[in-house]
Amino acid sequence: MDAKERIEELRRRLNDASHRYYDLDAPDISDYEYDMLLRELEELEAANPELVTPDSPTQHVGGRAAEAFAPVTHEVPLESLQDVFSAEELEAFSERVRGSVEGASFDVEPKIDGLSVAVRYENGVFTQGATRGDGVTGEDVTENLRTIRSLPKRLENAPEHLVVRGEVYMSKKVFRALNAEREKDEKSLFANPRNAAAGSLRQLDPAVAAERRLDIICFNVQAVTGRSFETHSETLEFLESMGFPTVPHREFDTIDGCREMIREIGEDRDQFDFDIDGAVVKVNSLEHRRILGSTAKAPRWAVAFKYPPEKKETRVTDIVIQVGRTGVLTPKAILEPVRLAGTTVTNATLHNQDFIAERDIRIGDTVLVQKAGEIIPEVLSVNLSKRPPDAVPYVFPEVCPECGAPVKRDEGGAAIRCQGAECPAQRLRHIVHFASRAGMDIEGLGTAVAQLLIDNGLISSAGDIYSLRAQDIAKLPGMGKRSAEKLIAAIEGSKSNGLVKLLGSLGIPQVGQAAAKVLARRFKSMEAIENASVEELTDTEDVGPVTAGYIRSWLDSEQSQHLLGLLRDAGVDMTYTEESTDRRFEGKVFVLTGALSRYTRDEAGEIIERLGGKTASSVSKKTSYVLAGENAGSKLTKAQSLGVTVISEEEFESMIS
Repeated sequence: MDAKERIEELRRRLNDASHRYYDLDAPDISDYEYDMLLRELEELEAANPELVTPDSPTQHVGGRAAEAFAPVTHEVPLESLQDVFSAEELEAFSERVRGSVEGASFDVEPKIDGLSVAVRYENGVFTQGATRGDGVTGEDVTENLRTIRSLPKRLENAPEHLVVRGEVYMSKKVFRALNAEREKDEKSLFANPRNAAAGSLRQLDPAVAAERRLDIICFNVQAVTGRSFETHSETLEFLESMGFPTVPHREFDTIDGCREMIREIGEDRDQFDFDIDGAVVKVNSLEHRRILGSTAKAPRWAVAFKYPPEKKETRVTDIVIQVGRTGVLTPKAILEPVRLAGTTVTNATLHNQDFIAERDIRIGDTVLVQKAGEIIPEVLSVNLSKRPPDAVPYVFPEVCPECGAPVKRDEGGAAIRCQGAECPAQRLRHIVHFASRAGMDIEGLGTAVAQLLIDNGLISSAGDIYSLRAQDIAKLPGMGKRSAEKLIAAIEGSKSNGLVKLLGSLGIPQVGQAAAKVLARRFKSMEAIENASVEELTDTEDVGPVTAGYIRSWLDSEQSQHLLGLLRDAGVDMTYTEESTDRRFEGKVFVLTGALSRYTRDEAGEIIERLGGKTASSVSKKTSYVLAGENAGSKLTKAQSLGVTVISEEEFESMIS
């Protein structure tokens, strides 16, 4: 491939990676991989200047303002930093600086891995905050920034006008707790604290941002009236006196001192409460900075030293299988302890069966490991020259190690999942889903109460819910007689929910509310579904062969039959009652967008489906109506471009009245 083709390929890859990192908060490559691709592009463009274009990733900051937030033009651009990766490149930076200004000194500080923001104060009052965006235009996230306790909202003896740049981050402790909660709720996990912080700060609902307990560290005065400073160190002292949390830093007269400080920061990175992705070296004198100026995207007076991912060899002493709350079997390598990126590593995720097979990882192998994103240990490769002669290929289990039920690979995916309806590893998830609004809708039986009932030995599966007694529940911490009676009443009331709600509560793969409805309408009873063949199930509207196979496999499981037996014995209604004959929305497809004030989206969706319509997640030419609430975004725009009818809540109410 010639230089032009490679440049275009790199630009596509980097632009996509930037979009995922800045706009979606869901990166698909590590920072180090991105940096290496960007470095290659910079070198190719330097050798072929005629191929440089204004939209190249080398010419601008990666992010852009999202449509959901009001745009904010930065008073002073929020520039990115030029990266350096070696002592030689750091020395070259020093020589360039000293070649332009005399007597330059430097300031070194950790590079916090978060989301950069500018916060503005007028007469000491916090008035606006915005994300970096593309460096020139960011997103107005003022209300979300107000939820950060460490950010001062009012300053004493403050200048008339002040703009401060800081980094919003999520502490490692909060990050671990957040991912633990998301795992319980079967939500996708954040890859690292940076993505969690960015996703939290860009929530449309400030209440969500408040729950995430974000923090901020400030590191620059962008603009100020009535005050003057000579050095960067003075500005940090000023910010600290105003009550801002500031970045730890040290001053050096030589680049040798900077290099030693960079080494110390790298060695101590695990001691910080926040993640770092490097160290920043800045010229201390503000006058020197003015003389040095900036390139199209980065200042000439600062660089970011990026630490290469630390890699070491160690030995795999065992491979164990963990069963997650969603039933996925995840292999884990047990390692001989090795010091890596400031912590002792004793295990590493092996992801799935395909990952083990592709790398041919065996017990006894010597493997190369690194910390992905400085957080999660991962196995990179096997040193075959050190493989023991008795090492054999790893064989994935055919039954769940927790409950002995069969396991099955997801259709079209890499995950292998336990099929047990009463698997202990999935106990909490199954019970919470069974009682949820999408399931049997048992009010009061959420995650906390379900865990309480499990911990005290009152239930071990969803089938045990109907054998609970009020007097036993009342004795539990935080419950009491009234709470117990209300819960028992909700449980009793759920018995008459019928077949649709029951099917949606069982956790059968790919059988949600929509599939539950068509199955119930077709077969009328659980007994008829149990007796149906795969062919008969497939013949049902919107039920394909894959879903039919999942249903048949679930029904044939011994654990599933035991669960259904408990529910029958408890008197749970397993039949279908015909719904309203009002099918006014028959053949109509609705897309819901924005914040609805009179209904939740689930409530509006239930009304549409009860009247014969369908809901979809994206707008297309097949969409009949888009129901738009407050802050409707790209879906509304697309509907307008396609000529799809957009209705308000008032119009929707008129249609259903």
